[in-house]
Amino acid sequence: MNKLCTVLLVALILCCSGGFAQNTAKKNSQDQSRSVQGTVSAADDSAIKGARVYLENTKSLQVRTFYTQPDGAYVFHDLSPDVDYKLRAEFEGASSPTKTLSSFDSRKEAVLNLKLNPKK
Repeated sequence: MNKLCTVLLVALILCCSGGFAQNTAKKNSQDQSRSVQGTVSAADDSAIKGARVYLENTKSLQVRTFYTQPDGAYVFHDLSPDVDYKLRAEFEGASSPTKTLSSFDSRKEAVLNLKLNPKK
């Protein structure tokens, strides 16, 4: 009976410590994530509502999109600090130059504003 209690106690300790390690790893990965935000504006600096902002992960080539809010704002959360990201915006045939959020940029909350070039 004593051996059974000891085995159960050890098993319980191992299960609890494994769960703690998983939660710690998850928390650490969230603590290390970063975000990028900014605004999209026209050539005359007016905010563009409904512009599509593209965020491309240069390692996986995965693309995420965001439609800007009435004030032209966009935001992308949960970005890896170990990856470069390319950003650009499009609206009604106009597009912005591509900007890069580098893995060497250590800001947790980067700001990259995008300005649309006039349509040709």
